[in-house]
Amino acid sequence: MFQPQLSFALSPYTALYDLIVPKDNMLRQINELVDFSFVYDELKANYCLDNGRNAIDPLRMFKYLLLKAIFEVSDVDLVERSRYDMSFKYFLQMAPEEAVIDPSSLTKFRKLRLKNMDLLDLLIGKTVELATAQGILTSTSIIVDATHTKARYNQKSPREILQDRSRKLRKAIYSIDESLKGKLPAKNAVDTLEAEIDYCQKLIEVTETGLGIAQLPKITEPLNLLKETVEDDIEQLRISQDQDARVGHKSADSSFFGYKTHIAMSEERIITAAIVTTGEKNDGKQLQSLIEKSKAAGMDVKTVIGDMAYSEKENIAYSKENQIELVSRLNPQITQGMRKKEDEFEFNKDAGMYVCKAGHMAIRKARTGKKGISKNQKDTYYFDVELCKRCPFKEGCYKEGSKSKTYSVSIKSGEHAEQMAFQETEYFKEKAKERYKIEAKNSELKHRHGYDVATSSGLLGMQIQGAMAIFAVNLKRILKLAD
Repeated sequence: MFQPQLSFALSPYTALYDLIVPKDNMLRQINELVDFSFVYDELKANYCLDNGRNAIDPLRMFKYLLLKAIFEVSDVDLVERSRYDMSFKYFLQMAPEEAVIDPSSLTKFRKLRLKNMDLLDLLIGKTVELATAQGILTSTSIIVDATHTKARYNQKSPREILQDRSRKLRKAIYSIDESLKGKLPAKNAVDTLEAEIDYCQKLIEVTETGLGIAQLPKITEPLNLLKETVEDDIEQLRISQDQDARVGHKSADSSFFGYKTHIAMSEERIITAAIVTTGEKNDGKQLQSLIEKSKAAGMDVKTVIGDMAYSEKENIAYSKENQIELVSRLNPQITQGMRKKEDEFEFNKDAGMYVCKAGHMAIRKARTGKKGISKNQKDTYYFDVELCKRCPFKEGCYKEGSKSKTYSVSIKSGEHAEQMAFQETEYFKEKAKERYKIEAKNSELKHRHGYDVATSSGLLGMQIQGAMAIFAVNLKRILKLAD
């Protein structure tokens, strides 16, 4: 069971915080801005309230995870920093002389106390509510996009994770004293996971006992990250890769193995909704859920800004039905009618027929495709095959022996025709310029909050990581706008 601790424990040293932690310190500002008491209500069901010894205050454990999302350090370094960093102690509502927790408690808290929670929607909703109350969130537009996160356990070679961590440690050692290079064990040249683990263990041992620099701050963080991987995650690395992660594609020739986070963000750069999926999921299919989640969080959505992935027909129809402007360009294949060889076939508006490069006009046309489905119908134009057989331009156009020669153009649906007209307006073009903001937000998540690589395996772990990272960036943004 636990007893709520909404104030600092009595201590003769509490006044030190006013001397050491300045008023403009980010952690002090977050503490003053946010009422974290909602954590108790949300986690109550995952604790036994009438049996056993008192648990570590869940609010403090929650704040530890928030600190980890803000500063991207290992559990060991996070707890160690809370031992001496007064801004951390203040944020965690610890007395200056109070003892810290055991780092292993954070792993248990993530696995046992945060299960069966919709943490992502909860934390985003809290920040949207806070931004609205502060008068910061006033726009009625959301910008949508997806960002990818690589799985912690690589699809092809888990050994690469260990190589990356050991490389960072060696680089830190070289930056202090290049001559120490000769004291390190020889790099592993055997392409097996077992050999890489053995090398990492030797590197850790030498760094801790033989170099005399293990206590330097520049060394402890990469050292602890490598130890955490070898010691805590070794079983997972040996058993398998991440079972939930999937291969996704960033472009036609670029792929990744991991997860996608589909994000909706206001023009003030406050994230209003997010959905974490496996890497292969289509971006456009998440749009309607992002809009509904943004509305549920308290956002009044009248305009949606996104790239081409969100302009599929179902989304256009949904936006129209809900009186939402969809600022998303159609695929060129739709706007151009999915025509092939446009330079070889021209439309004669008077005859209502296409004319080929040789000057021959189609003799008839027919409409193909079923009505009432998402795919467009086509107008197929038929040419006189006898003329094609004798045509000087038949190579590459007419296949010898074919009994017909046709040219097809897809017909735009009513939704597509309206969207085409909308995307040519000045309003559409001006709104589309706002899309860069979400690219910057994705970059912030990845490069400042460790969202480029998953910190654990499984979709649930990714959702928890996403919830804490987005909560952190939203709070930072609210503080900046409020200031």
